[in-house]
Amino acid sequence: MDNTSTVSHAAEVKIENLTKSFGSQLVLDNVSFEVKTGETFVIMGPSGSGKSILLKNIIGLERPDGGRVLINGLDAAIQDTHEKVVTSIVFQASALFNSMSVYDNLAFYPKEHNLYSKTELKAEVEKTLAMLSLSNAAHKYPSELSGGMRKRVAIARSLMVRPQLLLYDEPTSELDPIMGATISEIIATLNEKFRVTSIVVSHDPYLASSIASRVALLFDGKLHLIAKPNELEQSDDPKVIEFLKPKIDIKNPRFRKLHS
Repeated sequence: MDNTSTVSHAAEVKIENLTKSFGSQLVLDNVSFEVKTGETFVIMGPSGSGKSILLKNIIGLERPDGGRVLINGLDAAIQDTHEKVVTSIVFQASALFNSMSVYDNLAFYPKEHNLYSKTELKAEVEKTLAMLSLSNAAHKYPSELSGGMRKRVAIARSLMVRPQLLLYDEPTSELDPIMGATISEIIATLNEKFRVTSIVVSHDPYLASSIASRVALLFDGKLHLIAKPNELEQSDDPKVIEFLKPKIDIKNPRFRKLHS
């Protein structure tokens, strides 16, 4: 497979009036937006605002109650769509196979689906590991790796299918600031190298300001706004300021207001 694809390889995503509930809890409330081909689009918002459920609707792991997700004009709720438009996801907890080596984690899906010949597969795994400075970890197991290395392995594994749409769920969570910056650099570099469309769910304002083309803010399952990072930084919207630059008030802490 050629990894020098043009931007036309990247996917376009349209979210149209997306609604999702679990029981009586409305998690996504009539959400609509578009992600352009080749864009790095970051979705932010407080915990419980519906970010990860939105991501699962895009990848087809959840089905909407109302509205739809279109990837290159095809319904994301239909499994065939993710074969016609190659999508991949990097899970928050990496979701590596603990009983397999790093090499075998990368080789597993392509081998099961005959994506490469035996010779091509070995070369592709080795090239992808080298790209993310993981060659020395090829024969290690996930339990032997640091959190940052596991994240890199998860990203490397997602690249083995040469995705047109690459989704990341909290890629910098539980990482120290330096490793978080490293993962952010990887996302930006890969987006440019592979001309893939990237959608990133994150709590990390630094990641968003550094690599996002645009940022969507969700509050209570509703789309609050979409803006460029510099526009967010300059916003005088009280909800934006409270989310991005929360002040610590020891005399009047937030947790005392939660059930008041």
